[in-house]
Amino acid sequence: MLLKNIQEWSFLLLIFGFTALLGNWAGYDIMPLTAVPGMIILILICLAGFILNQILPVNFPSVAYIAIIGVIVSMPWMPGSEFVVAWTTEVQLLALATPILAYAGIAIGRSWTDFMKLGWKTLVVASLVLLGTFIGSALIAELVLRLQGII
Repeated sequence: MLLKNIQEWSFLLLIFGFTALLGNWAGYDIMPLTAVPGMIILILICLAGFILNQILPVNFPSVAYIAIIGVIVSMPWMPGSEFVVAWTTEVQLLALATPILAYAGIAIGRSWTDFMKLGWKTLVVASLVLLGTFIGSALIAELVLRLQGII
């Protein structure tokens, strides 16, 4: 069972990694080949956190294991940490967050088939809600910044 999970996690992490590399390139002009070593390190850290979550009997979320591993491998006293920090610096946070948040949004519907069953009307409503939230936030920010005399 663990091997099957590792295969699934690896596949999903590779998809996220590839998408993040494209976002990194499009949004931050960082060439994918420059960011590949950092992405591989991040994928391996995530995979190690998922595996620890399954192996250890402690009820601890995998994101905590991932964070702890990430901190440990980037500590100055850790051998090779300068390479880890240099390579992972080439991968921007927002380039990572975009595909993960997109997947999380779709996962709320439990599966792609459930998402497709919702129909086109749901996409229209969701788009209008997002647009309204964006415009509302922009108007509030504009008002506050004008009242403070910043703009």
